[in-house]
Amino acid sequence: MHNTIDQNRLRQIVFLLLITGLGILLFIELYTFLPAALGAATLYILLRKSMFFLSEKRKWRPGAAALLLMFVSLILILLPIWMLVDMLYDKVTYAVSHASEWIVAIKETIADFELRYKVELLSDENIARIGNTISTFMPQILGATFNGLTAIFFMYFILYFMFVSGREMEKVLYDYIPLQDRNVERLEKEIHTMVVSNAIGIPVVAVAQGVVGLFGYWLIGVDEPLFWFGVTCIAGMIPVIGAALAYIPLTVMFLADGAIGQGIAMAIYGFGIIGTVDNVLRFSLLRKIGDVHPLTTVFGVIIGLNLFGFIGLIFGPLLISLFNLLLRIYSSEFLSRQRGA
Repeated sequence: MHNTIDQNRLRQIVFLLLITGLGILLFIELYTFLPAALGAATLYILLRKSMFFLSEKRKWRPGAAALLLMFVSLILILLPIWMLVDMLYDKVTYAVSHASEWIVAIKETIADFELRYKVELLSDENIARIGNTISTFMPQILGATFNGLTAIFFMYFILYFMFVSGREMEKVLYDYIPLQDRNVERLEKEIHTMVVSNAIGIPVVAVAQGVVGLFGYWLIGVDEPLFWFGVTCIAGMIPVIGAALAYIPLTVMFLADGAIGQGIAMAIYGFGIIGTVDNVLRFSLLRKIGDVHPLTTVFGVIIGLNLFGFIGLIFGPLLISLFNLLLRIYSSEFLSRQRGA
């Protein structure tokens, strides 16, 4: 009997190693599709109740209900993002294609600013480094655009099958997760809260800063306020620095041009109004949706940008929040049981 148990355990270990090896191989080969899978899972979590309402209560065909929700999400979520990126893309592309002219203009502006206010902003080495960075930025923009379109296609491809087979998929996950029912329910509830907080809360805060900033840019007399609105929205999703990436350069540009009044007004409006909107919404709206620790957001963005690019602004904090949640559930599931024993 002892030998039989050892043989069964050995076969089990070999089988688990085989599964693990094959899983690692599949993950490595399909890693490029991970952002698409995460995006599909995010939209599924946000829209699953609507899907079940249409397919089960309204008796729609699952395929038709899935296509409707995918179309609605495309219009309400991805279309505004596409319009924002498209608005910025032409400007950034033009700036990159005229990098040498921009470098000369930057040198002249900085030299005039340093001479006027007796300060040193950037050395020639740093300016040259900025020029090299700009000159290599164009391929990254084109690559990011192509990768983004590819990720969106596969995201909706995956999402369709998740919608159509939603109940079966959830039942399989429920059966295979090695946790007690109460912890599975807790996992489901907290993942939903985290997804809503990161996928909806963060963009809402960023857009709110952009709208408030747009009004100030128009009032102060910023050239092309819509462009800076887009910059503010994107910068608003970056923790710590945030929308300051928009209004600080604007302040410097006004001061460098000799528009002292506009520069001071821009600094006051940026730090006083736009910054206040950020703080108020983050400590009110985001905490009501899901109390995400600021460090989780900061390190999540760093990790997310390295892993997924721009879309990592949302998925990075989500991964760290999920990791912390799994640690808490592991403690509840196993460690508390050992202490009780």
